[in-house]
Amino acid sequence: MLNKGKNTVRLEPHAGDVETAVRGLGWEWCVEDGCANYVPGEAVVVNENEADALLEAADTLYDMMVQAVPDDLPDAFLKVLGIPENLWRLVRQTWNDDRQWHLYGRFDLAQTPEGPKLLEFNADTATSIPETAVVQWASLAAAGKHSANQYSGLYEALVEQFKTWRMLNDDLPPALLLTYLGVSAEDETNCAVLAEAAKDAGFDAHLCPIENVNISTEGTEKGVWAQVGAEQWQQFPFLFKLLPWEQIAWEEPELLESLTQLSRSRTVVIANPAYSLLFQSKGMLAWLWKAFPYHPLLLEADLTPLSGKYIRKPYFGREGQSIEVVDKVQVTKMEGEYDQQQQVYQRWCELPEDNKGYTYQAGVFWAGEGCAIGFRREKGIITNLSQFVPHLVEG
Repeated sequence: MLNKGKNTVRLEPHAGDVETAVRGLGWEWCVEDGCANYVPGEAVVVNENEADALLEAADTLYDMMVQAVPDDLPDAFLKVLGIPENLWRLVRQTWNDDRQWHLYGRFDLAQTPEGPKLLEFNADTATSIPETAVVQWASLAAAGKHSANQYSGLYEALVEQFKTWRMLNDDLPPALLLTYLGVSAEDETNCAVLAEAAKDAGFDAHLCPIENVNISTEGTEKGVWAQVGAEQWQQFPFLFKLLPWEQIAWEEPELLESLTQLSRSRTVVIANPAYSLLFQSKGMLAWLWKAFPYHPLLLEADLTPLSGKYIRKPYFGREGQSIEVVDKVQVTKMEGEYDQQQQVYQRWCELPEDNKGYTYQAGVFWAGEGCAIGFRREKGIITNLSQFVPHLVEG
């Protein structure tokens, strides 16, 4: 049982005017929402070995997921992972086309006395990009720690990923549309960082709420279009959508059918590709445990309840909603809209804790490789509203 011991989090004072530092870097647009959950007063201290272990875990886990996927993606496999059937065709097409590029994702890991353990992989629409790539980096300057070390290379890794995506599809004009739900300022800010990285990679990048995008599958207007000026519309062969694939499949089946047709005809290429939902599904946690039983990076997981203490998660739950902790009886239940989904059962794991009772979860971004670390903390289950805490790496 992993709950017999836990790591202790060491903190260091880390005060400063982060907003001014971010503005000084020329990222004014990142401040309003990028700093919303930022904790400027202290930083998590990790040693170099611990930090390296987190990045290496992300690399190893990604490789394990790729190895665990059957080449022909049989129906039975897609059902185990709960992939909506109207997505099967696009998932298979993108999996078997090397030009479909997985740009990035975020592994949520627990640091235990036995090393990092996988909690889940946010492979499709991971957020916390501004905090991880920009804000915590600016916090070094704000705190006057110009020579301090920090593993915050997400932005640079994203630039390289966008370069590769463009190169693999060099038959298409490098015009990229980044879309998000218009009601979410947080999603817009995440897309804004991605757009800056895409521009550095040679894309003509534009932001647009998904509600304002025009999509056609016929005639001279076939493609994805957005307004870029007064009465000026542009077609975009590259599309990034910060909208979950399963949500499109369930709530917008006509949109999914259009995107599938446009993808199959190479009118548009989409990131993250539909196959990223294979990794996003919490069913993958149980599939991995069967493929790599007792691997040191994994927690026991199954599609039926475990003995002892475990956590029950919906396959496509988000933001900590509908999660339940069970130890013979219910211990904790987070309310949410995902109760009716398929569920996976994962062995309970104690998160590191500080002397104030906060527990910490490491968010490790993968963008071609493990490239950046950030921490969320909470007194209870970690959610999207939990505080973001920067880190410092000591030699």
